[in-house]
Amino acid sequence: MRRSGIYGLAAALLCSVPGFALAAPASYPLDPVALKSHSVLVVDADTGETLAAKNADAVVAVASLTKLMTALVVLEAGQDLDEVIELTREDVDRYKRTPSRLPIGTRLARSELLLLALMASENRSALALSRNYPGGREAFVAQMNATAVRLGMTRTRFSDAAGLLPTNRSTARDLAILLEAANAQPLIRDYSTRAVQTLRVGRRSMKFYSSNRLVRGRGWDIDLQKTGYTNEAGRCLVMQATVDGRNLAMIFLNSVGKLTRYGDASRVRQGVARTERTFAVKAALPAAPSAAAEATAAP
Repeated sequence: MRRSGIYGLAAALLCSVPGFALAAPASYPLDPVALKSHSVLVVDADTGETLAAKNADAVVAVASLTKLMTALVVLEAGQDLDEVIELTREDVDRYKRTPSRLPIGTRLARSELLLLALMASENRSALALSRNYPGGREAFVAQMNATAVRLGMTRTRFSDAAGLLPTNRSTARDLAILLEAANAQPLIRDYSTRAVQTLRVGRRSMKFYSSNRLVRGRGWDIDLQKTGYTNEAGRCLVMQATVDGRNLAMIFLNSVGKLTRYGDASRVRQGVARTERTFAVKAALPAAPSAAAEATAAP
């Protein structure tokens, strides 16, 4: 288990001082009731320790979190990232009728479409990626589900590359597996955590922004992330982030209100930091003398 900063230094130094005892806490006091999302899972990605869980095995709609699997399928297929793809009417969202800043006829490299799908959660980008897969969209979705089975995501089913259909369903526990697989892809980590990107769209230069306000803000060390929202899924957030030296996988599903999922992430960060401080303070206290030592010292 990693420790960082002043608390980790204090713990390391005090471990070597005679008369001091240091015992790692068995678990972190992250009260799942205090976390407002319907489904929650917080796991130490290095040790596998579960720090908080609530409805972690409930099968729910996952909206644009689906795009992490979309990116994984594209990259594992080894498709040419420099190939230019033209958006067509087939890439328009006919189900939810979500808007897009990418007009029909836009020509972008596959890498740029992947970037926009992960960073800005562009539905048209994700749909274009699936259309330009060997065998088309049907083969792409089949590969998404085959990859889920291979990874051990036993309660997951995908229906489209953008996450628009409510039949894109998974659990917080399965999504932790997807986070781990996505985290092994440097390009997914890079693209999903960019705060802003300027791209040439037709004759114009356009700025695109991260759909995650924590990426655009300060104070977070985020390695990978994805947001999602539909009426069926509620507001969702998955992240892998370093918090007080711990590499945490955080999954928040079906949050009510625009800020709840971000509030839950902040509550996790505060809870871990609070426990790290408690750990360091306890490390500084002298160990209680044993009964044998007290008997020897008695006159």
